[in-house]
Amino acid sequence: MSLNVESLVESPLAAPRPLRLIDDTGRAAPPDEAGGLTLPDPDTLRSLYRRMVVARRFDVQVTALTRQGRLATYPSALGQEACEIAAVAALGADDWLFPTYRDSIALLTRGVPPEQILASFRGDWHSGYDQNAHRIAAQATPLATQALHAVGLATASKLKRDSTVALTLLGDGATSEGDAHEAFNFAAVWQAPVVFLVQNNQFAISVPLDKQMRCRTIADKAIGYGMPGYFVDGNDVAAMYAVTSAAVENARAGLGPTLIEGLTYRMEAHTNSDDPSRYRDAGDLEIWRRRDPITRLDTYLGEIGVLSDAERADIRAEAEDLAADTRECMTRSAPVDPLELFDHVYATPRAALAEQRAFLAAELAEHAAPSDASTTAGPITAQTGGTR
Repeated sequence: MSLNVESLVESPLAAPRPLRLIDDTGRAAPPDEAGGLTLPDPDTLRSLYRRMVVARRFDVQVTALTRQGRLATYPSALGQEACEIAAVAALGADDWLFPTYRDSIALLTRGVPPEQILASFRGDWHSGYDQNAHRIAAQATPLATQALHAVGLATASKLKRDSTVALTLLGDGATSEGDAHEAFNFAAVWQAPVVFLVQNNQFAISVPLDKQMRCRTIADKAIGYGMPGYFVDGNDVAAMYAVTSAAVENARAGLGPTLIEGLTYRMEAHTNSDDPSRYRDAGDLEIWRRRDPITRLDTYLGEIGVLSDAERADIRAEAEDLAADTRECMTRSAPVDPLELFDHVYATPRAALAEQRAFLAAELAEHAAPSDASTTAGPITAQTGGTR
């Protein structure tokens, strides 16, 4: 018997409607779109709204600083606030976040100061914050590598029998990487307490989703690994929070990993060095502006009478204060000590490295002003703690 392969692959199945609790117009979604989800309480929604507004103002400010030449590069998350803020809000204080280079607003929402977030983007440090203090791994630039790190930590948590959950943020392009496959498979086999949240902003730099994969949704891939997968409206923070919170608690209860796909859109360029007009239609931007996550929640909260004009003004003032603080910290020159090249290289100092450090220190001292004490030679000592 011959199998008619062409009839099976003639066209991909139509994508399902994403789960959502608040629709594009700011009204409660009908039950058939909610998939059994329950709207978070008004206080939680107001908190999510405040965090999104503050995060967007930070993002816009940093993009402006980059265009002024204050930062080398910056990947904006404008339009993706619902995914990132919901993810952070769903985590407990002892849980770990594994972000990508685009997830700066997630770091901000979890309490990392702007100056420390932006240290890597201005070329000061690979990671400008104490990872252990904030329970946030370094922002990963290579695609999907942080997914493996998240699974490793989550597996260790399970072996130690503690309640720590790891959540990693990925983009749609990252799910095409072998590292993502290994992370999904290992997590499912070992039932690691990890949540994979894919922000499907529909472009891997310039490559659209339909040129990356043929499946209906990224969430559909979960069935092949043997874990739950959820396709969610990534611009509905209420739905994203409800699904992510449930996934985190399931992981904490020993029920294994979850794959969540948040359907969203990257409103800005990939980075300031990118020209998105070369590969996407400006008309798509207009469509997604009408699906704005902040406007949507603002409308809903206003309709149910729990968000006043006074509170909106208070949130805007908080956001402007943060923007001013961000501008101020980026006008200060970062201290530069070339001898830091030799720090954190080896746990146990090597003689050859010490010799190189002494040579550089002597050369710097020869050309330094008498008052410059930052480059005086000293022994290399083993340093511990978080990577700055």
